[in-house]
Amino acid sequence: MINYLSNLIGNPYITTFIISLIPTIELKGGIVFARGAGLDFFTALFVAFLGSTAVFFLIFFLLKPILGLLKKIKCFNGFAERIENYFKKKADSAVDDEKKNKENSSENALKFLSVLLFVAIPLPLTGVWTGTAVAVFLDIKFSHAALAVTVGNFVAGILISLLAELCSVIGVNLDYVLYALLALALIALVITVIKICKKPNGKEE
Repeated sequence: MINYLSNLIGNPYITTFIISLIPTIELKGGIVFARGAGLDFFTALFVAFLGSTAVFFLIFFLLKPILGLLKKIKCFNGFAERIENYFKKKADSAVDDEKKNKENSSENALKFLSVLLFVAIPLPLTGVWTGTAVAVFLDIKFSHAALAVTVGNFVAGILISLLAELCSVIGVNLDYVLYALLALALIALVITVIKICKKPNGKEE
């Protein structure tokens, strides 16, 4: 698969960047692809980090306006509200989890830490796309959100890079790792869509 993608675009740097832009795959898939395509540890991390972080700006500034526009269109109104409520619930959950350990933290610091840790955990649907959406619905100001997402994404990148390095050392084919990441991303995406769609307006029945 790695060879196929490399040959399809013809440039491992561009391919890594593009893969890292894709929701749910993001940094994780980009780094694994890059290492399998022959890029060194730091180059793979850097290119994938740039690609995955780039989407922050689009999501931060466009998510609410796009949802607002969709809510004005009759056939998209219900789904847009469900998406909005889904991310509001994610935002509340992220803060509640941190409150258990940071009872005395200020509200802004708590929100910042919640977003940073959410993005730093390299699991499906915990990357820049979802993390930025969480930041938007927590009403974190741009500079704080940008720092939290960027630092969290870098931490996730280091963890995935170390995992890819370990797989290479012990002889695990990175094609298999990439397939596994794609499968997990697809499963997580399907489950999320089902959760959003099955509850009217994203609320508990």
